[in-house]
Amino acid sequence: MSPRRNRPRGGVSNGNGRVAEGRRSIGLESTESWRGEEWAVRRVSGGAAGKPYRCPGCDQLLPPGTPHVVAWQRDGDVDDRRHWHGPCWSARDRRAPRAQRSRNAPRY
Repeated sequence: MSPRRNRPRGGVSNGNGRVAEGRRSIGLESTESWRGEEWAVRRVSGGAAGKPYRCPGCDQLLPPGTPHVVAWQRDGDVDDRRHWHGPCWSARDRRAPRAQRSRNAPRY
């Protein structure tokens, strides 16, 4: 049996061994800056996700048991938490808000 691999613990690494700028890790929660505001970000494992949520990034359903990201503004209320897919949270700057249309609305 080969020995266990030791991996560094700490913040999110940007590839060169340093913690990525704009992120601070506090226990299971990290703080990220986005659009000039501080956001509390918590990664949730699939086993801890017990009910369905709607992702604000893609407007798709997050079924129970899906690992995801919970984010809310640091100075905001805990009731303002939003549950995102991991890739949607990572691509939040590249996503434009989607217009909600009724089924029969024209696309132009």
